[in-house]
Formats: sequence, structure tokens, C-alpha cells
Amino acid sequence: MNIFSICTLCGGLAFFLFGMHVMSKSLEKVAGGKLESTLKKMTSNPVKSMALGAGITIAVQSSSAMTVMLVGLVNSGIMELEQTVGVIMGSNIGTTLTAWLLSTAGIKSDNIAISMLKPENFAPIVALIGIAMLMMSKKKKRQDIGTIMVGFAVLMYGMQLMKDAVSPIAETKGFSDMLIAFKNPILSVLFGALFTGIIQSSAASVGILQALAMTGAISYRMAIPIIMGQNIGTCVTALLSSIGVNKNAKRVTAVHMSFNIIGTIVCLTLFYIANGLFNFSFVDKPIGAVEVAGVHSVFNIMTTVILLPFSNQLVKLAKKLIPNSKEKEDEVLLDKRLLANPPLAASQCRERTKEMAVMAMEALHEALSAMFTYTQKGVVSIEEKEQELDVMEDHLSTFLLELSSRNLTDEDSRTVTELLHSIGDFERISDHAINMIEIGAEMNQNNQNFSDSARADFATLFAALTEISEITVRAFSEQDTNIAMTVEPLEEVIDDLTATIRDKHISRLRTGECSPELGVYLSDLLINCERVSDHCSNVAVSIIEIGQAKLLNHEYMTALKAKRTPQFIENYTAYGQKYRLAEN
Repeated sequence: MNIFSICTLCGGLAFFLFGMHVMSKSLEKVAGGKLESTLKKMTSNPVKSMALGAGITIAVQSSSAMTVMLVGLVNSGIMELEQTVGVIMGSNIGTTLTAWLLSTAGIKSDNIAISMLKPENFAPIVALIGIAMLMMSKKKKRQDIGTIMVGFAVLMYGMQLMKDAVSPIAETKGFSDMLIAFKNPILSVLFGALFTGIIQSSAASVGILQALAMTGAISYRMAIPIIMGQNIGTCVTALLSSIGVNKNAKRVTAVHMSFNIIGTIVCLTLFYIANGLFNFSFVDKPIGAVEVAGVHSVFNIMTTVILLPFSNQLVKLAKKLIPNSKEKEDEVLLDKRLLANPPLAASQCRERTKEMAVMAMEALHEALSAMFTYTQKGVVSIEEKEQELDVMEDHLSTFLLELSSRNLTDEDSRTVTELLHSIGDFERISDHAINMIEIGAEMNQNNQNFSDSARADFATLFAALTEISEITVRAFSEQDTNIAMTVEPLEEVIDDLTATIRDKHISRLRTGECSPELGVYLSDLLINCERVSDHCSNVAVSIIEIGQAKLLNHEYMTALKAKRTPQFIENYTAYGQKYRLAEN
């Protein structure tokens, strides 16, 4: 083995890692919101969580990415620590698929059909198809599938380069002398952990081991502890990702490390005890690429079977290793680690925006209720909600802007656009709720009260505002364009109500039933009511236009009002009848 072989080995590793990265990212994009819907199914059932963890890891082709995702989800308070244990176990099983794919490099046969299973034979065809899809298809999803195919071909080409580079290694005396050290299981475990930790990819380290195994220089005795060490080394990525997170998120990494370390100790001990009792004949025989994949799978499945009943104990161990501190930790709305998985990040942004929507609606309802039954407790509750919404809007807008710069699918791009439009509207609704309660507080302080007629009018207007806020939040939460279509007719009815209430107030002024001072309060209150309905309309239009792939709010709104469809007229008429003001 000379300097050129080392260069080829490094180049092969580079191609391998690059192909894995490209394939993993594209798989995440193709999976899209399915990751979110899968995570929503998480329960306290460890077996179900394990199956889901394996499925997601197979989808993204990276157990490290899965663990980093879990750290981010726990740090954001989206998942509980207990839910992650089964996912981590399943992730270790899911990551073994890569080794089985790589093991096809060792296939030898004169049969053409079987020979075509070798990467060096079918990878170029996969690459050609992938390039054709990238260049000829205009659909984003097909382009992503093409990228997956190209990434897979590059990965396999890297594997082939590594295999060719290490082929002469079996004839090198220095290498033979070095292998003697790997007969010590502890050194082998440490080597596997260290090497995997350096390159931060268990798939790559297993691939290199498979390439070495094809030379016939690696025995089962050497490979088994190295494979176990590789599982420990893959924790390095999670360890690095846990820097700067809260203690509960750090415990995710502690669970991951504990699981792999305990699994290695238990399985290695059982293997050597069994070997001592039964004297396995295969331990000193050369191991092949397929056998490496088999050992990798058996180890991870055995570790999971052994430790799955002790899931709660792993959580307790993590809590003992990282105890609670007396200092209160800052809450994280959305952890930036989620940006590594844009589809998941986009779906979590929507969940947080739904929380904003509900909170804004509650603040509005409390303000409307407190206008005529003023209490200081109600004021404090609304102010707390408004402050929290300010913080959420600031964090979400920053996060969404950063997310928008990532490589997003068309669907995720539309989601980000819609949310950026909506979060400002929900935050402004809470601002108007504050304005309303301040008007109520000032009227209470100055002993000012609207006339019975004005109060009755406002009761009707407030009922309409309550309904428009409810249907807006429902339309946003369910992404239902049919519900969103009913918002604009009600917004116009509210505009009609505010205009009529102003006219009626002028009439009362002329008769002396109301004072000019009350006119100031009435005008300010009506302006805030109009603004709330306008913001509800903005959110509804955003839902409709995103659903119809339109982006110009003003043009769309103008067309909607000008067209006056039968459905629009029907809804407008129904709401007009429902919210009629009493005659003086």
C-alpha cells in the first residue's frame, strides 16, 4: 500500500460521506410532512416508538440526524424525554440498513442477474436515471428523487474506491502487525468508537470495515468489538448537539450513550462467555461484508431486546447523570437544531403558530367580555397573553426567516410564506385586545357608561367578532379553505355594523342620549373592532391563496369582492340576518 492508495482511500471516504449527505437530505425532503405525522403518533408505548424510530431513520438514512432531531424536539418542549427512549432504540436498528446495502459490493457470481446487484454494475445506471430526472423533470419531488439516486450512486462509488484502495493492504506486513492489537477486544472497541467519532458517521465507518473485510484480513474476533465500538462512536454527534440545550435535552444524549455503552458491555461479555464455553470455530475465520452487516444488525437488535424492558431505568439513569439544577432554565420556543430537517421545522412552526392563534383568540374574548364587566384580574390575564404573543411572534419570525433560506420543498415554502403572513396578524389581534381593555379601564375609572342602546349594539358586534375569530382560528388550524371562505363575508358584515353603530351614536348625540366624551371611547372601540376583523380576513385570505398557489393578497381580495360569488352573497346575507342591530 503506497501514498496513492491512501489518497484513493481518502477520496473514496469523501465520496462516500458526500453521497450519504446528499441522499439523506433529499430523503428528508421527499418524506416531507410525513416525519411530522409520524412523530405525532408517539405514545408512551416503547415498542411503537421503537418501530417509528426505525422507520424515520431508514427514511433519513442517519441515526445521528435522528438523535440530533430528538435533542431539538425535547429542547423545544415538543417531546418528552420518556418518548425518545424507544425512538433511539429503533434508530439503532434502522441504521443497519445502510450496511446491508453496502454489503452488495461483495457479491460474486457469473449469473448476469445476480452480478447486476453489485454496486459497481448498477450504480452507473442509477446515476444516469437520477441525472435525467434532475435535468428533464420540472417537478420538485421528481428532482429530489433524482438527487437521491445520484447521491446513492456517489456513495456506492466511494465504497468501491475504498475497497480498491485497501485491496493491497492484506499483503502489507505493517498492517498485519497492527491487526494483532485488534485481537484485544477493549482496544478494538476503543478504535471503533474513536474512528466513528472522528468522521461522525457510523455508516461510513462500517463501510470502511466492510471494505477491509473484503481483503480477507479481518476476522470475526476483530470485527465484532469494532462494530460495537462504532455504535458508541456515533453518539459523538448527539453529544456535540447537546451543547447549550436545557438539561432535559442533554438527557436525550445521556440515554443514547447509556444505551450503546451498556449494550456493548452486555453483548461483548455474553459473546466472550459463550465463546469460552462453546469455543466457537468461526471467531478466527475471515469475515465478509455481508457478515459485517449481519453482526451489525444482530448486535443492535440484541441490545434493543435486552434493554427495551428497562426503558424507564435508562431515563432514571439519565436524570441521575444530569440532575436538575435550582436555577430556572430559559424556555425554548423552537430549537435551531430543527432547521437541519426543514420539513419537520416547518410543521413545528405551524404548531407554534396554532398556539399563537388560540392565545390571541382567548385574549380577544377576554377583552370583549371585560368591556362591560371590568375586573383587574381580567386585565392582567390579557396583558400576560399579549406579552407572550409578542415574544412568540419575534422568535417565530426570526426562525421562519432563517428557515426560508434553506432548501425547501414547494409545499414547505408555501407553509413558511403563509406563517410569515399570519403570525403578525395574530399578534396584532392581541394588541387590539389590549387597546380595548384599556378603553374599558379608562371608562371604568371615569365612571363613563354607554347607553343601553349602545351596549345592545356592541353586544351584537362583539358576538360577530367572537364568531369571526373562532372560524379564523379553526380555518387556520385545519387548513380548511371552505371555512376560510366564510370569513370575508362576515368581515364585511362587521364593517356594516361599525358604520351603523357610528350613525346611531350621532343620532343619540343629537337627542342628548349620549355625550361627546363617550363618542371618543365609542370611536376608538369601533376602530379596534374593525382592525380585528381585518386581521382575521388577512389570515383567511392567506389560507385561501396559499391553497390556490396565489401570492398577491391585494389582487386576490379585490377579485374576491368584485366577483361576489353566489356562495359569498349567501354567507353575507346569512351573517347580516344573524347580526342585525335593534331599531331605536
